[in-house]
Amino acid sequence: MNVLLSTAFVLTWSSGFIGAKLGAGSASAVTVLMWRFLPLAVVLGLVALVLSRAAWRGLTARDVGRQAAVGALSQSGYLLTVYLAIQLGVSSGTTALIDGTQPLVAGALAGPLLGQYVSRTQWTGLGLGVTGVVIVTAADFSQGGATPAWAYLVPFLGMLSLVAATFLDRRAPRAVAPSVAMTVHCATSAVVFTGLAVVSGAATPPAEGSFWGAIAWLVALSTFGGYGLYWLILRRSGVTQVNTLMFLMAPVTALWGALMFGEPFGPQTVAGLAVGLAAVVVVRRGGRGAARSGGAAAAAATADTNAAATIRKARISGGSAAPAPRVRTGR
Repeated sequence: MNVLLSTAFVLTWSSGFIGAKLGAGSASAVTVLMWRFLPLAVVLGLVALVLSRAAWRGLTARDVGRQAAVGALSQSGYLLTVYLAIQLGVSSGTTALIDGTQPLVAGALAGPLLGQYVSRTQWTGLGLGVTGVVIVTAADFSQGGATPAWAYLVPFLGMLSLVAATFLDRRAPRAVAPSVAMTVHCATSAVVFTGLAVVSGAATPPAEGSFWGAIAWLVALSTFGGYGLYWLILRRSGVTQVNTLMFLMAPVTALWGALMFGEPFGPQTVAGLAVGLAAVVVVRRGGRGAARSGGAAAAAATADTNAAATIRKARISGGSAAPAPRVRTGR
């Protein structure tokens, strides 16, 4: 996985939690989300009509419907819970911490659902990541406050929604162009959040400049940056690798929140950041080791298959086949 791409993903995804905090001070969650996605969906729709028609050719209604479901889970469901949690008083750092449990769930399900091998080293890294999350969460809980205990369960629902979207997309029969996926996802979210805002009487945006500054922040950094890079890295590197980077969101957001909003950031948070970094290193090394083992096994299987095919051909033609060369695979 490209280091620069990974760094950009961590920073832009973390910016979403900060943008939610910025928007929470001037409007309700559904108002912010409606005006985040409604103009964006219009722009992306025009781009699709004018510049990217070729990417839509060959798509069936089922393909578009699947992407709409993915968007409803990964944007509508996930973001609504994040924004609601922050408005209920959960800090941006803690919301990111709870969201950081996603890699454990995704890693555990990658094998049975996608057939992706998760090595023992990768499980060790995932365990380290959870430890880092617990360390930083404990530091935030120790600060106390008036936030109800049940509010900390809300981000877990969003995490599960994003995990479900990830596996739904990965099990698709064929890949869809990122530009198409982004357009369908944003259009779906625009419909969902506009409907919620109209029904709740929260569709009118406030006139404050801080509100529109938060909207610009969320569109530029969080949607095009974080959300776009999430699907790009997912398709290039797989579920376990990309979701391991999610462990870094919590400490990065906690530091960012401390600098912008004065949220607590002490020695425990620093320790959590260090453990999260170690988790990423361990999982990435485990992934490379698994890939090498898989490559050796594939080479051996290919050699065995070719040798068997040669023998069969010789028998069919009535001739004889020379012994197939032995392949050293380290087995």
